[in-house]
Formats: sequence, structure tokens, C-alpha cells
Amino acid sequence: MELNIQNLSKTYGNGVKALDNINLHIGQGMFGLLGPNGAGKSTLMRTIATLQEPDEGQIHFNNINVLADPMSLRKTLGYLPQEFGVYPNVSAYDLLQYFASLKGIASQKERNRLVSYVLEVTNLTEVRKRAVSGYSGGMKQRFGIAQMLLNDPQLIIVDEPTAGLDPAERKRFLNILREISRGHIVIFSTHIVEDVKELCLDMAIMNQGSILLRQSPESAAQEMQGKIWTKRIEDGLEEVQSQYRFLSNSYNPDHSLTIRVYSEGQPGTGFEQVKPSLEDVYFYHLNQQTAEVA
Repeated sequence: MELNIQNLSKTYGNGVKALDNINLHIGQGMFGLLGPNGAGKSTLMRTIATLQEPDEGQIHFNNINVLADPMSLRKTLGYLPQEFGVYPNVSAYDLLQYFASLKGIASQKERNRLVSYVLEVTNLTEVRKRAVSGYSGGMKQRFGIAQMLLNDPQLIIVDEPTAGLDPAERKRFLNILREISRGHIVIFSTHIVEDVKELCLDMAIMNQGSILLRQSPESAAQEMQGKIWTKRIEDGLEEVQSQYRFLSNSYNPDHSLTIRVYSEGQPGTGFEQVKPSLEDVYFYHLNQQTAEVA
């Protein structure tokens, strides 16, 4: 099972280059697509899902030429966009029965089996009779996963699924994705570094329509071993940002700042070497791209 994306490009009418010669090979399991808002992630997700066409490039999923034969992909695709509509005052159970019939599952017995299965997988069985419009944000996202699983998709795309969820709902949702990634390709698009760290064994960092890094989170962080340094400062953040290869900062209870910088060697007095994190990798590559453009 594999998804191959070759030389994919897309420029919108306003001149924004949303995809700039994207090349990716994605295999079975959970793949994280990490980048800030506006990086081009949603454009890539929508293009893979055959909801829009690129200007050039190719996409193949197993033996399907996706751009030439979008209907064949749709039969095996599960797609959860950033926002999706639900019908008011209709229960989750009835909606899933309706979606199952739309997906061509004619047998009532088979529909009942599938609906019960997806409700159980997404932990919605106990609230199946409640209207989806009254669900919390996390429950709505889980319902989105439930309706997506009705046709047992091999390729699953979820676009910014944890944005706006509270910590408990986010954990529940990530656990569901982790479970369904077994035996499927799941592409998980997010701007939240922690989601990729918790969930994905493979990833790419994307910004301004380009792939900046394609590597496993673990090996990407390992390559920065010995190059991440911290220091506590009272003020002068702007000076630090201009003097060092600044990555990030965090506030301390005494109102001081702890800064993190990238350096091949000791950057200066008072700096201590620390273990690299995926967040360090993320900010390093975003900053590197900004510096190259400048």
C-alpha cells in the first residue's frame, strides 16, 4: 500500500503558489504533515482527495492514477476536512445509516453491522441517539471519523482535526486515529507539533507550498543532538533573536525567559546544551527557509 506524489504544483489566480513541486512517497501507517497555517497543507489534502486539480504533477495510490481516475480513488478514500456540515436534530445513528446508504451499502443487515462497528470504534455508542448538532467539538470530530470509516477506506486524510479541541477530547481523538492507522495509510495534517510527536512515525514539514523536511520525527530530532542550547534571560529578547540562530522561548514563573537556540558549538556564556525536541526541528527549518528567501 503506497501513495506517490510527483512534481505536484498549484498556483491560484491571485498569484499565491500553494504547491511548489511537491514530491512525497507515503507508506502504510500514520504520516504527519506539519506546517503553519497557510503552508499549503489543505491545498495538498484537497488535491489528493480529488476535490481540486493541480496545475501539473501526478498522484498514484497503489495502481490508481488519481488525477486520471478520481472515482476509483473516492471508493477507497476517507476524508475529514477542517470543517464539515452536520444535519440539525438528527441522531448520529440515523445519520450514519443515511451515509451508509449513500455509499452504496444496500443491505440493511450490513448497514446495521457497519454503523454499530464505527460507533464502537469512535466511542459514540452511548450517545448514538443524540443529535449530532448537540455534540461537543471532539464528539463531532469523532463522528466525522465514524462516517468516514463506513466504506472501510484504505487511504484516510484528516486535515487539522484537533484544532479547537480541549485536552481530553484531543487525547481521545488521537487514540482513535492511532488505532485506525493499522492497516491503512493515514495522512494527518496539523500545525500542532505535539500531535505529530505523539502520533506519527513518519512526517514532512511544509511551508509556503514546499516540503522543507521529509524524515521520521525521531531521526530528525536525533540529527540535532549537540546543537540545541538554552539560556535564561531577564530581557533583551530582540537582541538575542538577532545575535543567535533563535528557535523559541518560554516564560518562567519569575517572569524571566528561557530561550532555545541552534548552534554547532558553544554559542556563548551561560548557555547549556539540551536534548533536541521535534519543536526545535520545526522552528529550525521554518527559520532556515525564511533566511534563504531573505
